[in-house]
Amino acid sequence: MAERYLPLYRKYRPQTFKDLIGQENIVKALSNAINLNKISHAYLLCGPRGTGKTTTARIIAKSLNCAKGPTLEPCGECPSCKDIANSTPIDVIEIDAASNRKVEDARNILEKIQFVPVNGRYKIYIIDEVHMLTTEAFNTLLKTLEEPPENVIFILATTEPHKVLDTIISRCQRFDFRRITTQDIVARLKYICEQENISITEDALYTIARSSAGGMRDSLALLDQISVLDADKEITADDVNEMLGRLSFETLFELSTSILNSDTQNAITLLDKIYNKGNEPFQIITNLIQYFRNFLVVKNCADRKIAAELTQLNEAHILQLKEQSENVEAEQVLYTIERLSFYSKEIKETTNRYLWLELCIIELASNVKYVSYAQILERLDKLEANVVSGEIRPAAIAPAPVFKPSTIQPALDEKAESKADTVSDVIKTHTEPQSVKDEPIQAKETQENVEETQHTISQHNQAQNSSTDIAQIWQGILQNIESIPSRMFFYNLSRPVELTPEGITISFAKDIFVKQAQESSKNAPLKKAAMSYFGVADINVHIKLADENDAAPAIKPSLEKLEKKPAIQQPQIKTATEEEEENEHLLQETLGQIPEKNNFETTENKQQDDNTENLSDQSKMVMELFNGKYIE
Repeated sequence: MAERYLPLYRKYRPQTFKDLIGQENIVKALSNAINLNKISHAYLLCGPRGTGKTTTARIIAKSLNCAKGPTLEPCGECPSCKDIANSTPIDVIEIDAASNRKVEDARNILEKIQFVPVNGRYKIYIIDEVHMLTTEAFNTLLKTLEEPPENVIFILATTEPHKVLDTIISRCQRFDFRRITTQDIVARLKYICEQENISITEDALYTIARSSAGGMRDSLALLDQISVLDADKEITADDVNEMLGRLSFETLFELSTSILNSDTQNAITLLDKIYNKGNEPFQIITNLIQYFRNFLVVKNCADRKIAAELTQLNEAHILQLKEQSENVEAEQVLYTIERLSFYSKEIKETTNRYLWLELCIIELASNVKYVSYAQILERLDKLEANVVSGEIRPAAIAPAPVFKPSTIQPALDEKAESKADTVSDVIKTHTEPQSVKDEPIQAKETQENVEETQHTISQHNQAQNSSTDIAQIWQGILQNIESIPSRMFFYNLSRPVELTPEGITISFAKDIFVKQAQESSKNAPLKKAAMSYFGVADINVHIKLADENDAAPAIKPSLEKLEKKPAIQQPQIKTATEEEEENEHLLQETLGQIPEKNNFETTENKQQDDNTENLSDQSKMVMELFNGKYIE
């Protein structure tokens, strides 16, 4: 009976520490631990697939249980070494956590752990893919893993260490395996090809190494698969690409040239040929992304050696990319990669993948609107030269508008204007000399009265303007408050004192309202509304208790969104006598000839105040919220 074929990744599995590839730091640490007899009771080996985790665990077991050990170079001849090499050891128990993940499986380990080793010095448990254990199973092993018997060692291996409980990780010595470099993989593949008499080009070996994503086992499995293609022919990179379903460099070069030259017809024709050869749309677009990535690297690397190391391409391919990238800007390539990445996501999720691939190629090849930075700068230089020479006259460009806080200067209302006009007319009438005899005596007094009256009117107009400004600014701020309850709260209870882009100050009649206004639910909407009104990035909001020194009068702006407009009252038609009496009274009040009106309360107001005094504080607050109307 013919001997069974042994795959390359099993046949050439490292048997000693010196055979491990690409994990020098881990080999050094473990070797020193064995030489110094500082063996830990538990190890956690983490890293990507095919990087040597399980192999390292077996080498540790062989080194510790070898008849000549503990040693860094197991003999391979003793029963312990042979059993481990043949995967039939008695004292080294390998457990697949994916199929033995329950609490019962963990309990079986605890039951057998008390027995002493049979052939070797240690009983070693290698638990592969340990992250597959359930939380209950982890907790079952927790105490034993922390303090196992003296002759028991746990070696845990996983590709997803983040799924292992922190309590488990803290009880182990952790070693993180890194991906094996392309150069190390190629060197190992060359050695195996020499031993197995496999004829293959160096480009093909690099193609195999790049496709394995840093895993030695994947590289050996692919080499094993390709080695049976044709024993009489040397294996090339095209054979590897065809086996992997990848596009050759020449095919990608031709397709990318059509895209960059906006040759849509040729690009679609090439795409159809590539697809008919059995290449999947997602694989095609992935290869294009990798090609343009190498394109950027070669374009930005002046040193060909560095470019070769970064792209893993041979010198002929690098020269082709260098020549292709001379007339193409990096921004256009970045845009192309960005669109390819977008379509790769769409192709993953759709059912009609080839349609989306065609749309992608057509969009990239039809990108005639792209204008490079160099072309834009060239146009600007020509324009500047023409302007300097006088061929083109520069247009008068208005300066950019500078934001200034809007200062509202509303005109006086009609009633105030009419009163001012009336006062002016009456002043003229009363200041006219009655007779020539009285003129010298009354001239001085009349002039003083006129100046005092004008000063009084000026102060009145200024106060009216200031009050109107604050009212309109306050109205604008209130209308910008998005929260209706907050808007009504400030509208009914607050009193604006100072409103500027630097800060706003408002007052309240009672402490309870001041506290409510300082809460974030009320203060934040007000601050946001003030910032939006003044157009500033930040503004100070000051909330205070009202006092007699507040300069601004109590203001109730009319909000169209909150209140209904009052019904229009018909103007009262006054007789000439009534109008004359009103003007006379207004003049006397202005000139100070009659005392100011004392504040008085009507009977209705007194009754309302008496009723208010009998109410509780909560009822009074409700009355103030509803403009003094008590709602039962």
